[in-house]
Amino acid sequence: MKNVLKITLGIVTSIAGFLEVGSISTAAQAGAAFHFGLLWAIAGATICLIALVEMSGRLAATSRHTVSDAVRERFGFRFSALPLAAEIVLDTLVLAAELGGAAVAVEIATSVPHGWWILPLALAAWLLLWRGTFGLIENGVSLLGVVSLAFVVAAVRMHPSAGALAAGLVPRIPAGQFAKYALFAVSILGATVSPYLLNFYASGAVEEHWKPGDIPANRVVSVVGMGFGSAVNAAVLVCAALVLPGVDVRNFHQVAQTLVPIFGRWGVPLFAAILGVGCFGAALEIALNLAYAVAQQLGWNWGEDVRPNRESRFALVYTAVLAAAALVIASGIDPIRLTMISMALTVLVQPIIVFPFIVIMNDPLYVGRHANGPVANAMVVGITVLGAAMALVAIPLEIFGS
Repeated sequence: MKNVLKITLGIVTSIAGFLEVGSISTAAQAGAAFHFGLLWAIAGATICLIALVEMSGRLAATSRHTVSDAVRERFGFRFSALPLAAEIVLDTLVLAAELGGAAVAVEIATSVPHGWWILPLALAAWLLLWRGTFGLIENGVSLLGVVSLAFVVAAVRMHPSAGALAAGLVPRIPAGQFAKYALFAVSILGATVSPYLLNFYASGAVEEHWKPGDIPANRVVSVVGMGFGSAVNAAVLVCAALVLPGVDVRNFHQVAQTLVPIFGRWGVPLFAAILGVGCFGAALEIALNLAYAVAQQLGWNWGEDVRPNRESRFALVYTAVLAAAALVIASGIDPIRLTMISMALTVLVQPIIVFPFIVIMNDPLYVGRHANGPVANAMVVGITVLGAAMALVAIPLEIFGS
């Protein structure tokens, strides 16, 4: 019964915590611009995410190592410093976008400009990290995200064509729009396969003292939770495709209209709740993971369930990154524009984070008889390389004109 409850909670929190600023903005813009034509990108990114999340949980259960800790131990401090530096820069940008998204959600609900809400939200996140536990961060806040299922209800009630949905699972590049199409595809991949998730998931498993016996439950949570979470993301794309066809989506006020045809006057406040909870929860996870990664790299004590006065350097890291991210977004950068840039850049650096992890997952010293099979290795490496190659082409073309 304990395992059943653990699996159920893990699945629900995975689904509820899936939508955040990256997934909402990329899916909405892709749906408005290319109808259902980028559903294949969500499907491919989800397969890669499921595999990587399952691996990170398996690593923690078999070796009591997090991803960051294992990479440092296996490859040395100097090598592991490179992916850590890349992750710090990118995650700080994404954290800024999440705070911006949460602030825009409050703006939609109150009509008070979002610039006024950035610092209070950053302070609220810091207080939760300072006083809260890992269970509160992972489960308590994420559970509020079940409101995101409203997108699934809306997508179903709009009765999209089954044939058109199926056609969207096959890549078809529109004539003359390669750069924009490819940029949206890689942004969806970056929003779905966020590198911070791997170390955050493994760190949580270590904090919760997972053992090899937890591997089957980990597999179920990874497949079902991430799979259904991705279905919610696909529902955002479908709603945008049907409500905002051809619209150049530049702000979240436009995205809020996607729920109005089904929920009427409650559609906009419902979207504000989805955006606010998703972005705020993601901000907590990103800030906490940066503290995990830095502490694990430098050999400090770490743990969200330990009082900050016993792990002051760990607490200092999430304090510093929250302050830096708040300053970035408070400078006036548009949250959606920042999101698209950071998501595309994430795909560019994914290989230096994913490839060392794949090596570890094939090393018997860490995972014993639970090493990866050739299919998992080929699938993750293939999607990672394809995404990075598309980003290398699409980003310059979109910037300088195709």
